[in-house]
Amino acid sequence: MRNATIVGLALACVLGAGAAWAHHDASVLGTARLTQPVLVGGKLVQPGTYEIRLTGEHLKPLPGQSEDAGQEFELIAGGQVVASDFAEVVSAAAAPVGASGRATARARVELLRGGEFLRIAITRQGELDLIHLPVAK
Repeated sequence: MRNATIVGLALACVLGAGAAWAHHDASVLGTARLTQPVLVGGKLVQPGTYEIRLTGEHLKPLPGQSEDAGQEFELIAGGQVVASDFAEVVSAAAAPVGASGRATARARVELLRGGEFLRIAITRQGELDLIHLPVAK
C-alpha cells in the first residue's frame, strides 16, 4: 500500500503541476540498467543501460512542496535522449523506507510490489531522486 501511495504522489506531482521552469544547471545522476520495457513520458523504452541526466527544469510546486520537488530527467543511450519525464525529489532524511542508499553513480532499480512500476532511486547531496516508471505490458 505504501508503494502505491508513493507512486500516486509522484504521479499527482507530475500531472497536477503547471509549467516547468529552470532552477539549476543540467547534471548527470548516474546510470541505471532497466531489465524490462517501461513507459517514460508516454514513450516505450526497451531494456538496457541508460544514463540519467537532470535537465535543470522544475515543475511548479504544489502547495507545501519545495521548489525542487519535481525535476525533469532524461534517459540517454548512445549519446541520444531516448525519453524524458519528471522525477520526485525528497530530502534523504524524509526518504521512504526501502529507497535509501549511499551516494553513488549507479542507481538502485527495483520492481515494486505488484510488478506495475519500476522505481529508480538515486541518493546525492542529501537528496533522493525517485523515478517511478510504469512497466509496459
